[in-house]
Amino acid sequence: MGLFITLEGGEGAGKTELARALAARLVDVDVVVTFEPGGTPLGAVLRERLFDEAHPLSPWAETFLFLADRATHVSEVIRPALARGAAVICDRFADSTVAYQGYGRQLDPTLIEALNRQAAGGLVPHLTFFLDVPTQQGLDRSQRARDDRIGRESIDFHRRVAEGFKQLALKEPDRIHTLDAARPADEVLEMAWTLIKPRLAMIGHRTSA
Repeated sequence: MGLFITLEGGEGAGKTELARALAARLVDVDVVVTFEPGGTPLGAVLRERLFDEAHPLSPWAETFLFLADRATHVSEVIRPALARGAAVICDRFADSTVAYQGYGRQLDPTLIEALNRQAAGGLVPHLTFFLDVPTQQGLDRSQRARDDRIGRESIDFHRRVAEGFKQLALKEPDRIHTLDAARPADEVLEMAWTLIKPRLAMIGHRTSA
């Protein structure tokens, strides 16, 4: 069994940069860096539809498209990689759906958590990093906040999303670790690496530092 790491947070938190930096730290390891939505051929189609401002979606329609993306992503990418012992680093996973659709869209977070479990087939990350950055600061440095339908939602929406992530971190402190993403990227990397390294050692992976 491999190691499943997810990176979560609002717009401009630095998840993609951290995913690449963590992958570069691994030596002689099968590493899969992936993302949601869009980490499969079907996911790419769903991603385009999800973020297209020309075709608005109801909150629940949006949610079910994210769940369809997740179900395909887990079965086609994540589970096969974990089965061969890979380290999987995923930019967004189930927590994002709870935060964005549950808190941001003000749907039922408990129901969305239950739907997430079904879509992911019960798969839960071994380790999750919540990259916490002040909402306006994140939006200011996010390209997505200028480019797509969800990114351009109101500041109140994004504040609700941030609160959702904070509530999830309080609920699952053993899995979800909060990192101060307002700090320089190299410091965020070191904070994450400190938590990852012992887990890699436990499953026999070698690391560069």
